[in-house]
Amino acid sequence: MDSNRFTMIYCRWVTDMQGKIALSLKEKSNKDCIFWDSNCTVYRARPLQCRTFPFWESIVASAQNWEVTASGCPGINSGALHTAKAIEQNIKLRDCEPIINK
Repeated sequence: MDSNRFTMIYCRWVTDMQGKIALSLKEKSNKDCIFWDSNCTVYRARPLQCRTFPFWESIVASAQNWEVTASGCPGINSGALHTAKAIEQNIKLRDCEPIINK
């Protein structure tokens, strides 16, 4: 599937916390990712949005944001610990991702 068709079917435009318009995967009515079905159905080809979760600037901005997100995600606060440097690199990856303004 080419990227234009994928975008039309599986993505939507959102405004991020900095006021930039960015492409985001659509969600189900319960806010789960459209590719989630008891596990990630596209894990090997998941987009940067997914590969950098939960190390998004909006989530790591405060302990409260982190805990709110963790309350709905069983993978947060379990598994391997990540260094501050690794988290910063994830945030930078998202900052470098092309954001297309509509």
